[in-house]
Amino acid sequence: MDTNTTLPIMEQFYTIQGEGFHTGRPAYFIRTGGCDVGCVWCDVKDSWDASAHPPQTVESLLKNTIASKTDFCVITGGEPAMYDLTTLVTALKENNIYSAIETSGCYPLLGDVNWYCFSPKKFKPPVEEAYVKANELKIVIYHKSDFAWAEEHAEKVNEDCKLFLQPEWSKQAQILPLIIDFVKENPKWRISLQTHKFMNIP
Repeated sequence: MDTNTTLPIMEQFYTIQGEGFHTGRPAYFIRTGGCDVGCVWCDVKDSWDASAHPPQTVESLLKNTIASKTDFCVITGGEPAMYDLTTLVTALKENNIYSAIETSGCYPLLGDVNWYCFSPKKFKPPVEEAYVKANELKIVIYHKSDFAWAEEHAEKVNEDCKLFLQPEWSKQAQILPLIIDFVKENPKWRISLQTHKFMNIP
């Protein structure tokens, strides 16, 4: 395994996972640079241009993750599945660190992660394998029409996939009451909130 393999990295930091199934769990975040999905409400648009973020070796990423003393690493972006993550994920596993990816599912995944958080976007369609791999389906609700879109994806994921609806942060006041009502009527869904933003942490 060549841990000199590099990935463009926007940032990396130790924090608490703020959303989805693993909410509240200490996590080392590795945010790759580069994304061509183009979500209009993206809160990390600085990640889109991969050339703006210097390449870092898997060895250095692993060293920093281990130093945090966590057993959980979240690989996010940008769109991390644009890259071959095999070396990184393998290195994490060899050090007993559980790996999760947050992806739009628009690229086939290279790397055997422990947890696949699938968050499809309307701006670029996902590949079919995303529905098979998904441990968690997390739909960001920006408009009331997104509920029907969420149900379309829920029908396609595997039967063990956990289902989450998350209000888009800037519209939370308007959208969250709609999500609450929808989940009460459709209890297969759960609500995901960006709790890290309430806690004022990265």
